[in-house]
Parts: sequence; structure tokens; C-alpha cells
Amino acid sequence: MKEERKAMEITEIRVFIKEGPDKKLKAYATVTFDNAFVVRNIKVIQGASGLFIAMPSRKLKTQCPKCAFKNEVGSKFCNKCGHSLPPEHQQMVDTKAEHRDIAHPISKDFREYLQSKILEAFQQEAGKTGATRNFVNSDAHDE
Repeated sequence: MKEERKAMEITEIRVFIKEGPDKKLKAYATVTFDNAFVVRNIKVIQGASGLFIAMPSRKLKTQCPKCAFKNEVGSKFCNKCGHSLPPEHQQMVDTKAEHRDIAHPISKDFREYLQSKILEAFQQEAGKTGATRNFVNSDAHDE
């Protein structure tokens, strides 16, 4: 017997406006689901087609064949022992493959719902802080 699943409810969104030299990164958001689960460091980014969100991610790492230290993908030398890393470690550099999401929506519908709620909260917070600019909302996700 299959259990009917209830969609997670967003119970709180906190937006932290980012000011500084990075013109694309506009804010960070922290989202609470069902008053029970928190996802931090969701980025609000200004892309060519407008604002979109980027889920929290981490840089991928690969092991040094000599000392087994984990180095960032694309490194030419081990950061621990200085050993030259094989070319395949360097060839793995592809901007999409360099980072991996820590948490992300499974369905397109939930991603769109999450993005719309975060961007709505961002616009409200930007209005409060006087940081309102001509942001263009977009469902396009151009990471």
C-alpha cells in the first residue's frame, strides 16, 4: 500500500541582502520547511534573464594518488604533499561539474514554487532596505 505524500510547506524565509562588489549575487536566503527542517545559503542571483535561485553547493574534490589528500577538482598539484596531479584530475574541470548541490528540489514544480517564494521574500526585503532596483523575475534558471 502506497502512502500519500504531503508537499512540504515553507514556514519561514529569511533573506539577507548582499552588498558589495559582486554585482550578480544579490542575497542569501534561509528557508524553513514544516517548522522542522532548514536549508541555508540559497543564493539569489541576477542572471541575464532576471533573478533566479541557486541551491547551496560545495566544490568537488579528488584524491591525490600519493598521499590521498582531497584536493579541489582542477588542481594541478596536491595542496598537502605538492605531488603533481594526473591530467585526468585537471580535465574534470567543467564549471557545471566543479560544484555539487548539497540540497535541491527533486521536481520542477517544487523548484518553481520555492524560487517564486524566495524571490517574493527578496523583493519585500529589498524594498524595506531601500535596495530596490529594477530586478526582473524569471523562471529561467541560468546557473
